[in-house]
Amino acid sequence: MSHSTGPADDGAAATFGARLAGAMDRHGPLCVGIDPHPALLERWGLTDDVDGLRRFSLGVVEALAGQVAALKPQSAFFERHGSAGVAVLEEVVAATRGTGTELVVDAKRGDIGSTMDGYADAYLRDGSPLAGDALTVSPYLGFGSLGPAVEAASASGRGLFVLALTSNPEGAAVQHARTVAADGAPGESVAGAVAAAAALLNAAETARTGAPLGSVGLVVGATIGAAARTLGVDLTAVGGPLLAPGVGAQGAGPAELEDVFGDARRAVLASVSRGVLGAGPAPADLLAAARRTADDVARVLR
Repeated sequence: MSHSTGPADDGAAATFGARLAGAMDRHGPLCVGIDPHPALLERWGLTDDVDGLRRFSLGVVEALAGQVAALKPQSAFFERHGSAGVAVLEEVVAATRGTGTELVVDAKRGDIGSTMDGYADAYLRDGSPLAGDALTVSPYLGFGSLGPAVEAASASGRGLFVLALTSNPEGAAVQHARTVAADGAPGESVAGAVAAAAALLNAAETARTGAPLGSVGLVVGATIGAAARTLGVDLTAVGGPLLAPGVGAQGAGPAELEDVFGDARRAVLASVSRGVLGAGPAPADLLAAARRTADDVARVLR
């Protein structure tokens, strides 16, 4: 299903959550990261410059667009090449549009006021060359600071993935911390507050559209163990997709996925980079690796 280039229409087909659910049904619950870091460029026999960046990134799109549920270019690896690198990211966005594969721009933006307005305009507005189908965002200036992104995504039929429970050890210091209630008493965890806010937005959207998933997802590391249960974060209640880095080369297998997600595993979109990209550069090898990985993940999550 192609992405609408105009304002989103009412109905399930116009929402990111509905499109992603359909893509996961067709291709399996796999998101392949496009991470053109220097070591991978070298492994593919490419130079660590804009030419190598373009060959790598568009090669992944050519091999996998229309064949996997989602692709996720990591903005940092494009930005390191300056304006010419950002132009390649724009090419990736354009090349993926209309293929039936959802594109998640992994930029982890988060700020307040007019600055967040600017990020929303850049990554979520119809007509912007950087606007894919969804954007990763950071809620650590308060979930309310993401208001411009929430509004822009809703207006254009795009989605968000909000950082919630990441696998890096330092993340726990913020994500596991308790909020403070109005009376000064300890409240829920920061991750729990993020999950609850996403759940409210998704409940309103799915009630309106009847879509199986809302468009506000969470980023939940596949190697966090029992953290969600310990913190009382109900991942099944989120009602949106759960983007799960850490599958495969980063350590999470069937047991870990079951431990982290439990009954929420049907909403999981597993994010894999090295396990697929390492099979390149031949397009047939990339596609074969992606299909194997999607099948392996689907067996665990379904």
